[in-house]
Amino acid sequence: MPTTRFAPSPTGYLHLGHAFSALVAQAAAGPNGRFLVRIEDIDLSRSKPVFEQAILEDLTWLGLKFERPVRRQSAHFDDYAQALARLTQMGVTYPCFCTRGQIAAEIAAAGDAPQGPDGPLYPGTCRALPMDLRAERLDSGERPAIRLNAARAADIVGPLVFHEHDQIMAVDPFLSGDIVLARRDAGIAYHLAVVHDDDVQGVDLVTRGIDLLPATHVQRVLQALLGYDVPAYAHHRLIYDSNGTRLAKRIGSKSLRDLIKAGLTLPDLRAQLNLD
Repeated sequence: MPTTRFAPSPTGYLHLGHAFSALVAQAAAGPNGRFLVRIEDIDLSRSKPVFEQAILEDLTWLGLKFERPVRRQSAHFDDYAQALARLTQMGVTYPCFCTRGQIAAEIAAAGDAPQGPDGPLYPGTCRALPMDLRAERLDSGERPAIRLNAARAADIVGPLVFHEHDQIMAVDPFLSGDIVLARRDAGIAYHLAVVHDDDVQGVDLVTRGIDLLPATHVQRVLQALLGYDVPAYAHHRLIYDSNGTRLAKRIGSKSLRDLIKAGLTLPDLRAQLNLD
């Protein structure tokens, strides 16, 4: 009886890709498993109650049944802070004072920066910052982001694997470099919040888009560092529009609720997504 989850961010309306992911997650739970909905709203500047309400309404229209109340990440910043403190005590984090502009300039100057799944990796500028300079900048009131020291983390956890469908995948702890664990404006970032929530909620099967497969590597490292249970993973295909462009909120893909208003029915949607 697996426990799965669908974890949208309330920064816009759901589109067909979200609908597909939610339907796949509930199907993976099966008739006797648990299907959870988690609202990932740590980005307080972009998350809106109107989008959260619309998400829950759209999921109900899809015929999905999920436990209530749903978990909202914004209610658990203290828990994430404790997890971050544990990592800091282990010596696998460091403060990063770099702005995006500074990082981009350093990468451009390097000429041949190592590449990760989302582009050039952070060059590690603040990783080597002397302790006295770190303390000086913190004392001056600068608010840094907190990054994972991937090399130190890899030394601690050793070789790792995760289960992807019926395969055993080796973990590359350096795939995404020294990722941000806590943003300076939020106190937490995606990777740490997700692994903490999955552990707390007992999620033992993570179903999500194949675009997030690279994230599994660093999340597996965090699970090992924090002693969290390790779920199995099932990354699914993505949904594209008629032009072959992957659906995404950031490019204004047509929302599910607009399609419903235009006459889309649930059988039509399932057929369009090749779910039957």
